[in-house]
Amino acid sequence: MNPIVLSNYQPAYIAISFLIAVAGSFVAIMAANRIKQPDGSFSTANTLTAGLALGGIGVWAMHFVGMLALKLDLANSYAMVETGVSLVAAILAASLALGFVARAPERLGRMLVAGALLGMSVVVMHYLGMYGMKFGGYIQWDYALIAASIAIAIVAATAALWLAFNTATLATRFGAALVMGVAVCAMHYTGMAAAEFVCTTANRSAIPQGFGYVSSFSISSLVIIAALSMGFLIAMSMLFQPNAAAARQKLQAKPSRS
Repeated sequence: MNPIVLSNYQPAYIAISFLIAVAGSFVAIMAANRIKQPDGSFSTANTLTAGLALGGIGVWAMHFVGMLALKLDLANSYAMVETGVSLVAAILAASLALGFVARAPERLGRMLVAGALLGMSVVVMHYLGMYGMKFGGYIQWDYALIAASIAIAIVAATAALWLAFNTATLATRFGAALVMGVAVCAMHYTGMAAAEFVCTTANRSAIPQGFGYVSSFSISSLVIIAALSMGFLIAMSMLFQPNAAAARQKLQAKPSRS
């Protein structure tokens, strides 16, 4: 019988993963409320900014920080192909969901569809990221917990979306970000509870090698670089928007003076 891999979690990393999920969600909510412009047009830049913040930082970066919280008595690596695909999938799905709701946030049908899409994007990102985890063994899944993780993700994501587009104050938007942060983390750690790692190698310290594989010791640096890069792009997008808004207000004000 193959031995079960011993595992434990580091509380500090769990706390950091939650803070990242909340921070990404908060920025996404702020950007999402700018998707629909005062003149009735829709901002592609804000849609992508919201998707980058939520999918890239709130979901993807949170996932890998959460993975750093997991300590196994078995060496492991991450395949960059699956890791990269999971990042792109999370950003695109989050952008689509937020953009879809922003066009008619008062419609319950749109909210439910977008909530399902957003929740499933979290699920897909998580399990695709898990698939990209390489080690000398395999994962034995508890399918009841997998189903629970999916339900948690969809219900919580729908609730967070409703809060995001039905709150006006900074405090209530922060509350919505907390809900989304809880949704992402609850889904992640429920999904992790569904995984039982089974070792099939005699040398537990051997780091899996392969095309595009990065050891677990190096993944933290990659996540930090990726998160900082996405944060920089978001900051640049948000920085230049007030100037554009001011310019529009000046143009609108000119005819009224004549």
